[in-house]
Amino acid sequence: MPISFGMTLPEKPIFELLDAPLDPETLHMRLQALANRHAAAGNAGVQLLNLIGTQADNLLDKLPEALRDQLNDRTAQALTLAMQAAHRSRDVVEDNPAWLARAITAAMGAAGGIGGLPTALAELPVTTTILLRTIQDTATEHGFDPGEEGVRYDCIQVFAAAGPLDHDDGADLAFLSTRMAVTGAALQTLIARVAPRLAAVLGQKLAAQAVPILGAAAGAATNYAYTSYYQQMAHVHFGLKRLAIDADRPHPELLGQFRLLVEKPPVKRSGS
Repeated sequence: MPISFGMTLPEKPIFELLDAPLDPETLHMRLQALANRHAAAGNAGVQLLNLIGTQADNLLDKLPEALRDQLNDRTAQALTLAMQAAHRSRDVVEDNPAWLARAITAAMGAAGGIGGLPTALAELPVTTTILLRTIQDTATEHGFDPGEEGVRYDCIQVFAAAGPLDHDDGADLAFLSTRMAVTGAALQTLIARVAPRLAAVLGQKLAAQAVPILGAAAGAATNYAYTSYYQQMAHVHFGLKRLAIDADRPHPELLGQFRLLVEKPPVKRSGS
């Protein structure tokens, strides 16, 4: 049975106003576009929960205790391998459209879900690599070079977002204001900081893939939702960085305006 999430994500960069003067209206439009991205990220998680018919808080309890104890280490290892593989892949594989990354990870999730936790664990490093590569592609869309060390750190930092099954806007946005003091030799330090957050997120994914009966469908659905989520959050992260440069405004100031848009939905006009 095909899986449909009932949402269409923009495939082209939404910031087609990069060359326009950044008057207040243009600035607001670009911030609103980023807020729309954030809303789309959360929508993927809601639809995933509807599909698997459970609550995110209960998913981790479904994993064996021994696996829960190993999640941090397994996630750090997967993220380290993903960083190396995703960076090397840029020399041989062109940037791909967003829909292709979602299709590939959905297929990987389906394969991982067929055999339950053993195959899901084997699939985890591959999916993490594809997720990181699509985050790098998003950075490129916004004019940043993933070959630069600082941008590579930013790509890893996107994984510190709350995850598609966490509906706390504060947690979703916390990673945007986090400033990690890292230097050239400290990539492993950064990964160690991000790994616990990502471990909780990926633990939910593994548990969802192990849901009885759904099997491969749950695996495809979780990977599709997770890829959609991190693609959108990468657009938010790098979109705000680009906007700060284009508008010559402090990043914290723009982040404050962005939070207002996210936390206060626009009021509908009368007659609309």
